[in-house]
Amino acid sequence: MAAAKKAVLGPLVGAVDQGTSSTRFLVFNSKTAELLSHHQVEIKQEFPREGWVEQDPKEILHSVYECVEKTCEKLGQLNIDISNIKAIGVSNQRETTVVWDKLTGEPLYNAVVWLDLRTQSTVESLSKRIPGNNNFVKKISHSLKAGALEGVPISGCLGDQSAALVGQMCFQDGQAKNTYGTGCFLLCNTGRKCVFSEHGLLTTVAYKLGRDKPVFYALEGSVAIAGAVTRWLRDNLGIIKTSEEIEKLAKEVGTSYGCYFVPAFSGLYAPYWDPSARGIICGLTQFTNKCHIAFAALEAVCFQTREILDAMNRDCGIPLRHLQVDGGMTSNKILMQLQADILYIPVVKPSMPETTALGAAMAAGAAEGVGVWSLEPEDLSAVTMERFEPQINAEESEIRYSTWKKAVMKSMGWVTTQSPESGIP
Repeated sequence: MAAAKKAVLGPLVGAVDQGTSSTRFLVFNSKTAELLSHHQVEIKQEFPREGWVEQDPKEILHSVYECVEKTCEKLGQLNIDISNIKAIGVSNQRETTVVWDKLTGEPLYNAVVWLDLRTQSTVESLSKRIPGNNNFVKKISHSLKAGALEGVPISGCLGDQSAALVGQMCFQDGQAKNTYGTGCFLLCNTGRKCVFSEHGLLTTVAYKLGRDKPVFYALEGSVAIAGAVTRWLRDNLGIIKTSEEIEKLAKEVGTSYGCYFVPAFSGLYAPYWDPSARGIICGLTQFTNKCHIAFAALEAVCFQTREILDAMNRDCGIPLRHLQVDGGMTSNKILMQLQADILYIPVVKPSMPETTALGAAMAAGAAEGVGVWSLEPEDLSAVTMERFEPQINAEESEIRYSTWKKAVMKSMGWVTTQSPESGIP
């Protein structure tokens, strides 16, 4: 029997999406933005001491190789020729740090994850010495060194949240998106100007899509714990066996019954920036059960998003009329409806939620010397959206939000400088 013909789909672009909880490799059709195949591997996190969060750099690296190889195998099963993959984009965890030995190529220590608190005193000391505000841009251009795609150029590199901004096609000043991953990150494109927040947000580089292209900036609101709270309920408390179960538990009760969960495991990020805060669950009664706690955990993600959205609206001066969302947690319909209710604006979700990988692929495909992905507005593919409208009245939304803020206040100032959790023996 003759071998089946390989499907001809035009130029393809791959994307490595290396996140805190997992690594993915995805392959897109550069002409239609269609996701053709992908593979995902979960990554372990280690907590050697209170406030410390680490990962094994070799596990991260091997997970990338595994995802690339498995995705290429799947493409082969679909009769798609992997030689059509013309470029690879990379999206990563941004602040997670690894030091490598330049002679042996071995890591000197575990990766120190962005959630880690041990550098708090160092950061505070540096911030006192460095006047003003600083932004740094880094250009990266390499090629894959091993495996089925060896030699394919890595022509785009974006931090995960910048990649999601590109993948959501937020190219205009004032467009914003919120990504629900391990943490929660709301970015608003501020165009070619740096806007410095007066309400606890960060000024960051959004993207630079070409050597001769301008740098675009963004305001960012960061929430440390979003999807991580689901993992904590699974791994630490055993309330659920899989991450997907949280939606089922929450749906059983449809309310937290007055229970509020502030998951400040690594302190509070935007807009408070309080490293002394710690997680609390309050409002408990004898009636409270695991379903109410699961519901409260989902509400916590939505309340934290409301806080950074309020700060964003105050800084920008023009309130967002809807919120574009993406990330793994957006498959949870209870969460998305809660988010619309708590924000009291519509929440809009693309049918293909892997916008972080899509953004990295778009940057790689549009890179100089590759040129297989057009970023011109008229060439960008239309995206199918699912829309969630608020279903409660504004008064109820405000009452729930004000009670949440009371719970947040109770979580603050929990750790003192004399606390043993600093990790110093």
